[in-house]
Amino acid sequence: MSDPKNILITGVSSGLGKAFAEAALAAGHRVIGTVRGADAAAAFEATAPGSAHAVRLDVTDFDAIVPALAEAERQVGPIDVLVNNAGYGHEGILEESPLDDMRRQFETNLFGAVAVIKAVLPGMRQRRRGHIVNVTSMGGFITMPGITYYCGSKFALEGISEALGKEVKPFGIHVTALAPGQFRTDWAGRSMQRTERSIADYDALMDPIRAARRAKSGNQPGDPAKAGQALMKLIASDSPPVRLYLGSDALKLVADKIAAMEAEIAAWKHVSVSTDFD
Repeated sequence: MSDPKNILITGVSSGLGKAFAEAALAAGHRVIGTVRGADAAAAFEATAPGSAHAVRLDVTDFDAIVPALAEAERQVGPIDVLVNNAGYGHEGILEESPLDDMRRQFETNLFGAVAVIKAVLPGMRQRRRGHIVNVTSMGGFITMPGITYYCGSKFALEGISEALGKEVKPFGIHVTALAPGQFRTDWAGRSMQRTERSIADYDALMDPIRAARRAKSGNQPGDPAKAGQALMKLIASDSPPVRLYLGSDALKLVADKIAAMEAEIAAWKHVSVSTDFD
């Protein structure tokens, strides 16, 4: 293994965040993991005493992020890798879903991630090294009806990741958008927030989708432990990718969308180029 790193992972209590932390600790790294409560903090630190360091932090409490992470770095040392994992899924038809649902989705999945980046980036820039891994989703490139707000938040995080990578590349800092497909976590179960149905016109579309998602929860194809191993390979690389998809389902759906986009671009190319000055 390469030299042990100090890895900050947001949201280590469950799901992929827990799997990422377990893989990092097993590989000999030190993990600073954000959790929401005292019990979760104690449970996390008990997994690897001396290597697992809990920080009680809600990533939407923007004013608390800088002092909390500064204290964590004082105790553990400079953060080498940030894994922005904290987030959740919102299920709901756009017309049925209040704007407050969208606001909460973006505050966690997007604004919280950016706030954490802004807290650790000055130190990485001064040290001229670091790796920021933003956990997005295949839903940050493909879309599915009924998770419109979620896709919007992940599309935005994908764009920020790619642009940020170009800004910080001269400082030796890498940025990767890590985009999982469907993994066997609670994302589609207890962790998902669902807007109540209210418009009958969407029943034919949404009712089967909601039923299928509930039925598939716990039977997704992706193995969280293997996602953890993929993260270890990613952060060990000297030339990490701008974007890394996890899961054969993600690769297939992304490839299908790219093919559809290429066909549509070709079909409408005459209109696209018609807008240039002669």
